[in-house]
Amino acid sequence: MKPEKGNLLIAEPSIIGDLSFNRAVILLADHNALGSVGFILNKPLEYNLKDLVDGTESEFTVYNGGPVEQDNLYFIHKSPELIPNSVEISNGIFWGGDFNVVLDLINSNKISKNDIRFFLGYSGWAEQQLDNELESNAWLVSENIYDNEIIAKSCNSFWREKMLELGGEYSIWSNAPENPSYN
Repeated sequence: MKPEKGNLLIAEPSIIGDLSFNRAVILLADHNALGSVGFILNKPLEYNLKDLVDGTESEFTVYNGGPVEQDNLYFIHKSPELIPNSVEISNGIFWGGDFNVVLDLINSNKISKNDIRFFLGYSGWAEQQLDNELESNAWLVSENIYDNEIIAKSCNSFWREKMLELGGEYSIWSNAPENPSYN
């Protein structure tokens, strides 16, 4: 399957020792001839939004979006009617928008953690880089069957669930320890 905006990238079990991408499930926010951008969905950080942003007491979890620009906060959401300047990724999932409006929505309880997800950093690939990684079997491309409900999807077992869905040799990896030397 060729990657497209809105697809999921699932790290092959062979990605071991890479802190960012080991067992990662990434939502591909953009993919074109110039490169690709995505956000890791299943790597929560020990930070809440209130730890990083003045003006809110929100305890929304912040996730590791990837190794690029980890000092910047990004977000995806499913509320374009409330958040101006959002860009649709696909299937009712939107990226970015007016952050001041987002803070107001959160502080007034008009948007919940099931509607929005925050990331420090993003995952980025230069021109042809993702295609090369796909050819070297670093990633599996999967359709996002969850549409915009993926924002609320629990992250702890997401990679494992995807391995079980793939079946066959991938099923074995679903129960393997993250570090094979622990086996």
